[in-house]
Amino acid sequence: MMRNLLLSLLLFALPAPQAMADAQARLESFIQGTKSLKARFTQTVSDKTGRKTQEATGNLFFSRPGKFRWVYQKPYAQLIVGDGSKLWIYDEDLGQVTVRALDQALGDSPAALLAGDNDIAKLFNLKETGVKDGLDWLEATPKSKESGFESVRLGFKGKDIQAMELKDNFGQTTLLRFSNLERNPALGGSLFRFTPPKGVDILGER
Repeated sequence: MMRNLLLSLLLFALPAPQAMADAQARLESFIQGTKSLKARFTQTVSDKTGRKTQEATGNLFFSRPGKFRWVYQKPYAQLIVGDGSKLWIYDEDLGQVTVRALDQALGDSPAALLAGDNDIAKLFNLKETGVKDGLDWLEATPKSKESGFESVRLGFKGKDIQAMELKDNFGQTTLLRFSNLERNPALGGSLFRFTPPKGVDILGER
């Protein structure tokens, strides 16, 4: 399900200018002050009725721009690596690796909000959506009309991102909550390199 984060979003409506400015300032402050990050995450997927259909945990790392590593540990093993030029998705249970050009996969996707460059205003419309569960939320919708998500909301506490909520066009909601968050750690380059294991099926362009 994490690969859904590398799809695009659905454009809805333009926010009011002041709301856009406030939301943009909050997100840009996070981006400019966070060159790298590591955290634990819990991911919950619910269907359109609100019934929980999936839950997973793992670790994430990113180094801006365009380098990230999502490690799913439970209940299944999956690894997603952006090495700056390519996106690698390794499904351990399937013995399969999918590889794509990173610029095509990242684009105006939710992952670009975390690991992309600083030019957020060119890709997304932003607006404040108030306080809920102790977090200040803002919503991002892409300016592209060829996206696969209805909305993405980011929950902040102070300067730190604590949650990310994605709603897709099928009525599913994916909620990511972050913990043990560390901003600007020293991350080794090996974290963002991937070599396919021997014997796996490789799909896509190397």
